[in-house]
Amino acid sequence: MVLIGLGSNQGDSTDIVVAAIEALQEFALPATLRSSRLLRTSPVNCPPESGDFINCAVIFQARVGLTPEALLGALKTIEHDFGRRQKYTRNAPRELDLDLLLFGDEVRNSENFTLPHPRAIDRLFVLQPAAELIPQTPWPGTGLTIQQLLEQLETDEQVYILEEIPPYYCA
Repeated sequence: MVLIGLGSNQGDSTDIVVAAIEALQEFALPATLRSSRLLRTSPVNCPPESGDFINCAVIFQARVGLTPEALLGALKTIEHDFGRRQKYTRNAPRELDLDLLLFGDEVRNSENFTLPHPRAIDRLFVLQPAAELIPQTPWPGTGLTIQQLLEQLETDEQVYILEEIPPYYCA
């Protein structure tokens, strides 16, 4: 199972995130991609002028032969296709941010790639949508499920569900 976090706070963020969810079908086995509901979230560790984000999470079963490295490269290409610059300031406003959070039980720890995502368990905008999809999944290295991590998280982040945008389920 692959877990990806999506976010946008530049342009028409809702449309961008929905289109990015659809683009991720390319990497999923047929009829396995599901998304959480979309959330409006306060910016975390961003420059003062940053607006709210639209965030969600998706899960899917990876196509046969897909590696975490290949998927990460493809996610960077999708971000670029949606207008994200190659050189960018960390946490600056952006059209699209795709974070590879989990890829089965795969672990990576290199200069350019850490898996599972190293800051995911400290962020409400990641844990809340992930818990909507896979609450009982253990987070590698913590001994806790995603739901347990969410329940113990202390944060001042603001998160609102966009009720008018239903979750996405692959047909």
